[in-house]
Formats: sequence, C-alpha cells, structure tokens
Amino acid sequence: MIKKNRKRRKAFWKDIKFKYKLTVINENTLEEVFGLHVSKLNGISVLLSVLTVLFLIAALIIAATPLRNYLPGYMNSEVRAQVVENALRVDSLQLLVNQQNLYIMNIQDIFLGKIKADTVRSMDSLAILREDSLMERTQRETDFRKQYEEAEKYNLTNITAHTEADGLIFYRPTRGMISAKFDTEQQHFGTDIAANPGESVLATLDGTVILSTYTTETGYMIAIQHSQEFVSIYKHCGSLLKKSGDKVKGGEAIALVGNTGQLTTGPHLHFELWHRGRAADPELFIVF
Repeated sequence: MIKKNRKRRKAFWKDIKFKYKLTVINENTLEEVFGLHVSKLNGISVLLSVLTVLFLIAALIIAATPLRNYLPGYMNSEVRAQVVENALRVDSLQLLVNQQNLYIMNIQDIFLGKIKADTVRSMDSLAILREDSLMERTQRETDFRKQYEEAEKYNLTNITAHTEADGLIFYRPTRGMISAKFDTEQQHFGTDIAANPGESVLATLDGTVILSTYTTETGYMIAIQHSQEFVSIYKHCGSLLKKSGDKVKGGEAIALVGNTGQLTTGPHLHFELWHRGRAADPELFIVF
C-alpha cells in the first residue's frame, strides 16, 4: 500500500514537472523562430504570482485612496463628523426655508387685507403667524398634547443628558440589534448589542484608552476616557486592536465583536457609558 502511494506521488510530480516545448514557426520557411520549455508547475507558479500582484495593487489602491472610507469600520472620523455636520446644516436650512415661506405668505395676506398690519409686532411674529392656522388641531390631538406635557413635566432626564453632552457626537459602537437594555434594577449597567462575530467595534467618542485587558467574567474588554468626564466600556470582545495609553478618534475601530468571558450568551457587545462615576443609559445619547 505504501509503495503504491509512493509510486502515485512520484507519477504526480513527474507529470507536473514534465516540460512541454512551445514553438513559434515561420509559416513560409518552417524555420523555428522561438521556443519555450514550460511545465504545469511553471504555469501554476506564474498564475499565483499574477494573482498576488493584482491583490497587492488592489489593496494599495484602496488603502491610499478615499475608497477605504466605504469599508465597514474604516471610515475616517473626520469624514463621519463632516457627514453629521452637513446633516445638521440641511435641517437648519430646511427650517429657514419653511420660515421664509411663511413670511412671504403672510406678506401676501397683508396686501390682500386678510391680516391687519397693526397685529404684527415683529418680524419673527410675522413668520410664525400662519404656523398654527395652516392646519387646525383635532380634539384628539389637543388631548394627546396635554397628556404628554403633563407626563413629561417633571422628567428632566433627557434634558440633563443632552446638556451634559453638548458639542459631542456619539458614534454607534457596532452594527446589530439590541438584545438587552440598560436596567439598574437588574444591575445591568449597559446595553447589549447582538452582532456578527468579527464585526468592528468603534470608539463612541474621541479619547484615550485607559484599560485594555482580559477577565474571566467579561472576556476581552476595553475602556476609553473621553472629554466632559465620560467613560465608555466595551466587553466580551473577540480581540482588542488598541492598548492602554493609545489615543483614538470617534468612529475608529478599537476591537472586534466576540463571545469571550463567562457572563455571555452568544456573540454580542456589552456597551457601557459612564458619566462622573455614574452609569448612564446609552440609548439617551446614541441611536442604535
């Protein structure tokens, strides 16, 4: 049996190393113009070399051009910030256009005599004069607004959270679905995001890595200190891309999603956000 295997191997290598002669012959004189000795092994080697060169060229093109911004987890943080800023500008411009339209409509009504000129106290009042009269509220709408205002009268959580985070742009730490929400009563001080293994974990803000380690309960975890006394923590990672002391940008890949540690129920990211030593609900700052 062993001899047969050896014979087969020898026959295989003999076949793959056997050289063929490729000849170019002049049709008129039947003289050999060019001859080349090649084997199957040479052909495979040339093919692999060509594929390797093409792969390296494609990788260099992507790495050295803006095409890399289209790869998941590799978008430049400055580009992300610019996208968010442009979206805010568009919203502001839309509000300004709507206000100008109302202003022009009310000017027309003044000329037509539908609005008395002495009722206009300022330019701003002229722009919002028609706002509530464009569509009359139904009784159901009025009751809902009154009920909502009463329910939110003493709820200052959102107002406080946004005030503390003024000027900060929070990035979603990873792509996925929320599997467990923030719940202080259950001692769950973060948000669990079910995601595909190997998915990039992104820094939610600019900051400095203050912890990059492995524990038996939380697996690979990383913590980042941000401005305005915010700290973000990422647990159960598959692997870490940053070490303690590294400076990171918001939206930069810092780890990969995994399923490490004892306190885990499958591939997911446990994300915590702390402010001044107190756990905060990440959903108040980030749209997942």
